[in-house]
Amino acid sequence: MMYGVLLVTHLLAAIAFIGTLFFEVCIWHAARRPLAEGPREAAEQAIARRSRHVLHGVVLLLYGAGIGLAWQHRGALSQPLSNSFGLLLSLKILLASSIIGHYLLLAYWLTRGRLSPSRGCWLRRSILAHMVLIVVLAKAMFYWQF
Repeated sequence: MMYGVLLVTHLLAAIAFIGTLFFEVCIWHAARRPLAEGPREAAEQAIARRSRHVLHGVVLLLYGAGIGLAWQHRGALSQPLSNSFGLLLSLKILLASSIIGHYLLLAYWLTRGRLSPSRGCWLRRSILAHMVLIVVLAKAMFYWQF
């Protein structure tokens, strides 16, 4: 029962996280260009503020459920090279840790006043790419046997 709750929570949080990043990278980035500077900046600030507010909870659920799921598979993680499931799960955890590293870099740039629009765009695209790879690995964990 608990495993199912963790799995569904993790899945729904991942959908919310990826959906938000997809919107920011693939939709909003292009949609904002024709807007005048004043309305564009106001919209960007409103979207960023709301995204941060929502994503803090989503990320806590995502990583919390992910840690709970990883604990359930600690046997496979103890010898990741012995089977494909453990190896792919280890790669997912490595990518998820890299995303945390991205957010630490973002925090560093924000506190130092070094976050430029191009750096912000690069970070969002990189995190989205990491998340897409994690989803592919998650699907592969249950179908690849090598």
